[in-house]
Amino acid sequence: MPIITISRGSYSKGKAVAEKVAQKLGYECISRDIILEASEEFNVPEIKLIRAIHDAPGILDRLSHEKNRYTAYVQTALLKHFRKDNIVYHGLAGHFFVKGISHVLKIRIIADLEERVRLEMEREGITRAEALHLLKKDDEERRRWSQYLYGTDAWNPSLYDLVLHIHKVSVDDAVDIICHTAGLQAFQATPESKKAMEDRVLAAEVKAALIGIHHAIKISAQDGIVFVRSEATVQQQSSLSHDIEKIAAQISGVKDIRIDVEPIVPFSE
Repeated sequence: MPIITISRGSYSKGKAVAEKVAQKLGYECISRDIILEASEEFNVPEIKLIRAIHDAPGILDRLSHEKNRYTAYVQTALLKHFRKDNIVYHGLAGHFFVKGISHVLKIRIIADLEERVRLEMEREGITRAEALHLLKKDDEERRRWSQYLYGTDAWNPSLYDLVLHIHKVSVDDAVDIICHTAGLQAFQATPESKKAMEDRVLAAEVKAALIGIHHAIKISAQDGIVFVRSEATVQQQSSLSHDIEKIAAQISGVKDIRIDVEPIVPFSE
């Protein structure tokens, strides 16, 4: 059976859909649990990880690269769950982390803005204008976040296999549609897709270990061979390559490391 990721805005009933899908299929349902696990594993305050995968990047984020580092930690924690299959994940970022993995069913849940406003007003005890402002701000934060880290809008329907509008389609209808789709042959795990997931997990683990020493680093993995690409000045190349090899070699599953550190050419008038 496939992994199911459910992306949703606030007050879209995506959480209810995810929990009912998991119950019907006998899957594990996860969301904020991942943040807590990443917080414990990488010794980072939970609130910092929450902000990293929700808030749009500010100037300090761009200079410190903390958002990239914390997102890498969340990605690692989530992918470790995904390798088990039979998972429903609802929340931000999940579909970005598994792009190209064939046994992942990617869902987007949307709801009418007026219904979202009504629920926000009821929960927070605020006016319609205040609720509308908060919802639009939240949606814009999520858009800017995905644009910054992945160069695409999280609302882009091409990112998903199904986009379901909770209006005429009820929560229970959405659950039935998702469960039916999850049973289609196109979304079943294969030896090739499982291997691709294992490669993705290993690459994420290596990135999480290395991103603290160099933010501009790209990692991929294939059959235990890890490919690392980065940039450094001529003076830094040797020491950076040494540090990358030393740290990556300690990670379970790494059989070999291929490092490509390209020289940064100093700017001159």
